[in-house]
Amino acid sequence: MTTTVRGVGGTLSTQGTVWAVLGGVALCHCINDIMQSLVSAIYPLLEEEFALSYAQIGFLTFAFTVTASVLQPLVGVVTDKRPLPLALPLGMGSTLLGIVTLAFAPSYPLLVLGAMLIGVGSSIFHPEASRIARAASGGRFGTAQSVFQVGGNVGHAAGPLLAAFIVAPFGRLSLLWFTLGTMLGIHVLWRVSDWYKRRPAPPPRAARGTDAPRLSRGRVLGALVVLGVLVFTKNAYTSSLSSFYTFYVIERFGLTAQQSQLMLFVFLGAMALGVILGGPIGDRIGPLAVIWVSILGVLPFTLMLPYANLWMSVVLTLVIGVVIASAFPAILVFAQELVPGRVGLINGVFFGLAFGMGGIAAAVLGAVADARGIEFVYQICAWLPALGLLTVFLPRGVFQGRHG
Repeated sequence: MTTTVRGVGGTLSTQGTVWAVLGGVALCHCINDIMQSLVSAIYPLLEEEFALSYAQIGFLTFAFTVTASVLQPLVGVVTDKRPLPLALPLGMGSTLLGIVTLAFAPSYPLLVLGAMLIGVGSSIFHPEASRIARAASGGRFGTAQSVFQVGGNVGHAAGPLLAAFIVAPFGRLSLLWFTLGTMLGIHVLWRVSDWYKRRPAPPPRAARGTDAPRLSRGRVLGALVVLGVLVFTKNAYTSSLSSFYTFYVIERFGLTAQQSQLMLFVFLGAMALGVILGGPIGDRIGPLAVIWVSILGVLPFTLMLPYANLWMSVVLTLVIGVVIASAFPAILVFAQELVPGRVGLINGVFFGLAFGMGGIAAAVLGAVADARGIEFVYQICAWLPALGLLTVFLPRGVFQGRHG
């Protein structure tokens, strides 16, 4: 017998993967990440208007990402004990306030406040929306995380284009058009939270088939530390591109601000493709294999990028984006399986870690760029994927019940 509940788009089956719910949270992830990517996408505009230094630009990224990273694990701990799906539309409301603040901010401190409000919205959204994606997965955890996360990557990729063709020509007040997206997100998240409250209770974990061996507490903690370092590796490198790549291609190749946004779009669009591929491939061959390839496998390409010409840079950023982005769905699913029953905590820690490490890296790299030049940043960041060798310390057999 098929059980049905009222949810996004009407009546939904709760047997198997609930694609309408996954589509809803992916759409809202796209909206959420468009708003947060606008912060970095309008950096050239803000630099000109407020005469900002690289360090101030890095601190803007730091303010947003650290706000999100500090709160996300706390949200995850609370929602493990008592899920709060209705917090999702409230978080989108904070993002709405952040966009309005950025549109009207007369000074740098208020720009920082706007970035922090968007960070608060993201901190509420990511852990709980990721939990809902897992609940709607029908056991296809990697695929569900890919669908959820690709919404965010599409949003990140769309942000620079929207900034280039809307905000750049029409000014900061045009950010107010994006409040329409947040209002749509609030409506969809209200419907998604209604589905989550009404869904039947999930089956016991034993009924879902986990015959992998139990690991000691120390082994689990060690594996989580390794996964955390890999998240740092990925996000520190991608932060160097998302925060400063536009300045790099303007300085190195003499591009216009609009052309530099198109270059950033290539990288962010490639990351969206990588996320699409990473989850389903991880469901088929296991997330450990995906982690190996996506972190360490990108090293030759990152080493070539600082010395490439314009067109080769386009090709290399395309390859780097696809390969490195496939890591996060695999890392998240691996961590969730290491600590069963603590999905909110794991989501909060790893999404928060991803944001926090990216923010800290942006602040440090901004200072390095001021001191040594923007090209030097990419010469040192090129070696970060070498830390992928730490994957050798991750335990085997965690998924042996699913990946023969």
